[in-house]
Amino acid sequence: MSKCFSLTASRNWCLRSGFTRLGLRSTVTDLGDGTVMHCWVPKVRKPTRPDLVLIHGFGANALWQWYDTVRVLAPHFNVYVPDLVFFGESFTTRPERTELFQAQCVKRVMDANSVGKMIVVGLSYGGFVAHSMAAQFKECVEKVVIMCAGVCLEETDLKMRLFPVTDVEEACNILLPQTAEKMKELVAYTFVKPPKGLPSCLLNDFIDEMCMQYVEERRELLRAIPKDRKLSNLPKITQPTLIIWGDQDRIFPLELAYRLKRHLGENAELVVIKNTGHAFIHEKPKEFHKHLKSFLLNSSVPPNANHQNHK
Repeated sequence: MSKCFSLTASRNWCLRSGFTRLGLRSTVTDLGDGTVMHCWVPKVRKPTRPDLVLIHGFGANALWQWYDTVRVLAPHFNVYVPDLVFFGESFTTRPERTELFQAQCVKRVMDANSVGKMIVVGLSYGGFVAHSMAAQFKECVEKVVIMCAGVCLEETDLKMRLFPVTDVEEACNILLPQTAEKMKELVAYTFVKPPKGLPSCLLNDFIDEMCMQYVEERRELLRAIPKDRKLSNLPKITQPTLIIWGDQDRIFPLELAYRLKRHLGENAELVVIKNTGHAFIHEKPKEFHKHLKSFLLNSSVPPNANHQNHK
């Protein structure tokens, strides 16, 4: 018997309506090479405001990950929220699976919307894409925010036990849950204090709506991240950069935040949000948005945003 009601689908509809109320509209751009990109764009672009791109990570779609942030930033920026390839309504028939390719696709969507200069904000996997955009398109990307994204990881880190898992396939099974039990495991990895009593029927509903499409393609995206990855080959972006991390992140451990700060040097600032994990944007949204707005709306990060001053 088919299910007649989905709480996840209902929530998704509410979020779409919310984006519309916040002044965004849904667009689909055919890039002409077998790639189609969906993106939320301003209904009316205001030339006096900076253009800001919010790039989501794995997990729930961009609506779920960015709604609260769009609500905070929409009064100050022209906000663009793309679905990365193989998420939401974006897909490709091309074989590329790297963050470099994802970055190029996002840039082409911005080109299609006549966006020249932009600020990019990337969450988790989206942070890899944001870093790649900043490296590839230096003349276009003016500021960067990288959040809980292990951009500086190396392929050898898996074998050296930096992560709770020892190989990419194990990581895929956690990050791409196909059962309620695996979803509970993912929640336990991402929250310091995971929500208790989540019913399996609700989790299965979420999986059916959010996690069943492009499963193998998303596995390929994950496999591409550590492949032949070395810090010595990582471009050193020069734009002002804010790095935000949860101090108890188990997906990308805090060591990777310090590594990225050392790699980028003086043009980067690091904020560590205490008593949070990979899902800090949900665990402490007010603190997260305070630091994000401070960096985006000012010419530089205030001194008290440094991680050493956090409590």
